[in-house]
Amino acid sequence: MDTLKIAGREFRSRLFVGTGKYRSFPEMARCHEASGAEVVTVAVRRVDLADRSKESLLSYIDTTKRFLLPNTAACYTAEDAIRTARLGREACNSDWVKLEVIGDEKTLFPDNFGLVEATRQLVKEGFIVLPYTNDDLVNARRLIDAGAAAVMPLAAPIGSGLGIQNLTNLRILREMITEVPLIVDAGVGTASDVALAMELGYDGVLLNTAIAAAEDSVSMAHAMRLGVEAGRYAFLAGRMPKKLYASASSPMTGVVR
Repeated sequence: MDTLKIAGREFRSRLFVGTGKYRSFPEMARCHEASGAEVVTVAVRRVDLADRSKESLLSYIDTTKRFLLPNTAACYTAEDAIRTARLGREACNSDWVKLEVIGDEKTLFPDNFGLVEATRQLVKEGFIVLPYTNDDLVNARRLIDAGAAAVMPLAAPIGSGLGIQNLTNLRILREMITEVPLIVDAGVGTASDVALAMELGYDGVLLNTAIAAAEDSVSMAHAMRLGVEAGRYAFLAGRMPKKLYASASSPMTGVVR
């Protein structure tokens, strides 16, 4: 099977999904099922991970099917992100963390310096770190040197739905980085955005708002699942070369007249 491997763990689905902005917890659960995702990310600072009551968010996530990935959303310093990651580890009994260190409140772009600093410290503490970063090759290499298990560059600002805005940078990242998985994180809006990321050779896509804010969230979750699968198959198949001029699909070569 064509599985995604991160830090020795295998996933059959290459789609990661979030838990925020849904109209209700039952709707969220239906979307998770429709998406086929095996990894669900949960914001440690925005959700009470200690609450295991019947009506808590966590009670609507089937952890027999889905792997919980705590994230450090809304952290603006390396120190805050490190502290939040430790809380997530205690609450979820997991050393994995989607690391966010935000540098700007309006754009939610990452603080590159703080991100590398936090990655280095958390790796020392035994965490499997998946940092959300910008589409910058130099910073991606710094994160890998700091011990990141995967690198997660944005396609566009978080929650914008703009789709991939800097195709060139994502192509460069894919060509230059082979040591760890690359997962597009943030900014996709629909299934074609997801398919494009996968056609570029990315190992996975993480998204949330594109599903939660859709008019029919369950249908969009299913569309995202198909987009990931279609894009992955297309990448593995190898597309035909692009040509400037026409080429007959039924050539006359070899035809007996």
